[in-house]
Amino acid sequence: MIWTVTIELLFGMYAEENWSASIELDSLNTLEDLHHIIQDTVDFDNDHMYEFYISRTYRSRERIHFDDENEKIYDTTLESLYPLEKNRKLFYLFDYGDSWLFKISKSRKKPHNPEKGKKYPRIIEVKGKTPEQYPDW
Repeated sequence: MIWTVTIELLFGMYAEENWSASIELDSLNTLEDLHHIIQDTVDFDNDHMYEFYISRTYRSRERIHFDDENEKIYDTTLESLYPLEKNRKLFYLFDYGDSWLFKISKSRKKPHNPEKGKKYPRIIEVKGKTPEQYPDW
């Protein structure tokens, strides 16, 4: 099924303004797939470590981690994560030095079958200026 998710930049070393994007994607995409989708959406170089985690807030100590070390990013699909437990959110942390942090939210839009002639994932809306990973100094 095709889902709509919103990816919202919470903060990053060089973030200048609020940014978010709504994307239609396959609910069977893994977290590794989602990592690449986010990288393509913000046009970042895929040159740093990253992780996903589920917690109440981005600062909560109680977290469920999905990363390369525990290999959960490779076989955990969006469909297997949602619905999240009450008051829990999914976060994506990229580059532990510059700390680009995104919140991923599943839209309440009704899931649908892929539409003929459309390629997924696909960006359906962007708000704000796309952040620059390495701005010119």
